[in-house]
Amino acid sequence: MSLRHWIQASRPLAQANLAAPTLLGQALAYQATGRFSGALLGALFAWTVLDQLVIVWANDYADRDHDIGGSAKTPFSGGSGVLVEGKIRPRTLRAAALVAYGLLLALGVGLALTRTVWALPLTLAAGALLWAYSFPPLRLSYRGGGEHLQGLGVGVVLPLLGYAVQAGTLAGFPWLALVPTYLLAVAGNVATALPDVGADRKARKRTWPVRYGPHKSRWLCLALTVAGLGAVSAFGNAIAAMIATAPLILALRLGRGRPAVVRFIVLQGAATQLALLAWAAFIVF
Repeated sequence: MSLRHWIQASRPLAQANLAAPTLLGQALAYQATGRFSGALLGALFAWTVLDQLVIVWANDYADRDHDIGGSAKTPFSGGSGVLVEGKIRPRTLRAAALVAYGLLLALGVGLALTRTVWALPLTLAAGALLWAYSFPPLRLSYRGGGEHLQGLGVGVVLPLLGYAVQAGTLAGFPWLALVPTYLLAVAGNVATALPDVGADRKARKRTWPVRYGPHKSRWLCLALTVAGLGAVSAFGNAIAAMIATAPLILALRLGRGRPAVVRFIVLQGAATQLALLAWAAFIVF
């Protein structure tokens, strides 16, 4: 067990999914209040890093009995591979996830005491959504509905947290802004489930690619992403939505096979991140 193994388990690419909606929430707070704190930006970045570690480590542990490894794994799916490859012991990863959540909870309490009471319930909500996603008795990523939990966690909790911490309140939050963030987060879940369809079928995991097939699910994912960008244009910034269509147009070349699926995930993710970050940038600058 080495630092390299822990970096693999931490899946650094996952940070983009958490950082962008949190930054958007902070930009919306700046738009509402005209104030912005670099120290709070740093605290929220620490929050998203801890949340990422809790998510990826806990999900690896929860899925340890059916995760795939080797050549079937991609940077976006199949788990990190550290458990199936024997690089980290399951109980060690579970303990690390619990420590990370303890630190996340402590940071949430600190932000609740010093900045906004909303920091604590939103931190608790993030933990509850993860539990419902991966662990009994709900384990909705297996029963069906995991994509909507990701929509709530990434597309609702994170923008609200960013706004509340920077603004010190949720008063004045533009609630319609959660429509595009929710839709794009759900689409992201569907996209990253595409390469896992074989292993998920064996595990009876009711993801969209398992239920509807990978080809149809890609079209559904594209439709959700287009709807999300339309909502960005309607409730946020039309130019940001237009910028984000470039990778989405490339994603229309669906193709078949694992390289095409990985390319699709990258392009769909790029469209989502561009939309949220460009929206935030237009607010601030």
